[in-house]
Amino acid sequence: MDIERVAREFLVALRGQRSQVAWSRRLGYRSNVAYTWEAGRRYPTAAETFRAVQRTGLDLRGSIERFYGHETRQWLEEHDDLATPEAVAAFMRDVKGRTPTSELARQAGLSRYAVTRWLTGQTQPRLPDFFTLVEAGSLRLVDLVTCFVPPEDVPTLVPLWKRLQARREGAGRYPWTQAVLRALEVSEYLELKAHVDGWIARRLGIPLEEELACLEHLELTGQIERVDGRFRAVPLAVDTRQAPGLGQLLKAHWARVGVERIEAGAPGQFSYNVFTCSAEDFERIREAHLAYYRTLRQIVAGSHPDEHVVVANVQLFKLDP
Repeated sequence: MDIERVAREFLVALRGQRSQVAWSRRLGYRSNVAYTWEAGRRYPTAAETFRAVQRTGLDLRGSIERFYGHETRQWLEEHDDLATPEAVAAFMRDVKGRTPTSELARQAGLSRYAVTRWLTGQTQPRLPDFFTLVEAGSLRLVDLVTCFVPPEDVPTLVPLWKRLQARREGAGRYPWTQAVLRALEVSEYLELKAHVDGWIARRLGIPLEEELACLEHLELTGQIERVDGRFRAVPLAVDTRQAPGLGQLLKAHWARVGVERIEAGAPGQFSYNVFTCSAEDFERIREAHLAYYRTLRQIVAGSHPDEHVVVANVQLFKLDP
């Protein structure tokens, strides 16, 4: 992906139908800065870009919240103005997560020294550098850009957006693809001399037809590739936060799988507790569930070797809403 080209197209999309001169003046510049940005002679910083977003009348906070979906982010709550260098640094630290700075810089193809200074707010990244870090840290640059402007207004991203949409739609038709992808990472599969039809089906307890349909879809949408006779997952993010209906469908699917395993007497940790509590304590319990899920993800991120494909169903709801 040509990130600098994406940045130029994004800036053009933000300007919309305004002339470059008029847009530059609206942003508070005396020179035709829009021309220099769009020509790639220089680029705005991420904070300057966020200020430009605000000048278009777009809801900057709302756009970033759409990127996260329903997830709460502490850095958003800590910054009233998101178009500041401090807020941008907090955003980048959130995207970085637990990834070591040196590894993030390596994945982004950027200087570790420069990335460190951006993350600490000592200096500000240009828009292409900011986009590069978002892609390296989350694989979700397409989602971020299209939270601000329509995908068709950024031509470079159109084919990527269409493929991403196909992947999301396929995730709804073939919900077992999530587990099939993880099965390809299991150490025992990696030890096979070549892919064996039915190995994944037996491992996951699904019909062979389900395995074959999932593999076909994953290969057609570029989510897996054949390497040395086996399938290998291609690093990417098919995030369901941009499609709430799909997220709901997948949650229901894995809840049904849990029911099937309970009814079959399969091993696992299946428990429930029906109780009464105050509204205040319900919120405390909800926060405890969120904390557990965050801890779970941290453990998973650092777990090695990959030996099992696991589902964690975490449910908490009121029976009398």
